[in-house]
Amino acid sequence: MDVATELDKMMHRVAEIMINELKLEDVTPETFDPDIDLVDEVGIDSMDLATVALVLRDEYAVRIDEDDYPKLTTVRLISEYLLKKIEAKV
Repeated sequence: MDVATELDKMMHRVAEIMINELKLEDVTPETFDPDIDLVDEVGIDSMDLATVALVLRDEYAVRIDEDDYPKLTTVRLISEYLLKKIEAKV
């Protein structure tokens, strides 16, 4: 399986979830910069991140440790984190 393709798919899905859950306007999964800092540049707070983490946990059946939240600052980092968690389960 192509890792880049898996990452791209995951980033697209994470962006979709963020846009839907946080009611972000004027952005689509295709235009969402996966490397933009979600806290500093988008203005997502810890409650928003917790909401997204719960949706991701339910969708992918992985545990997202609260201690890891501070590291999950971009769609790319969240996606890489999820892929590692999923691979660890296999």
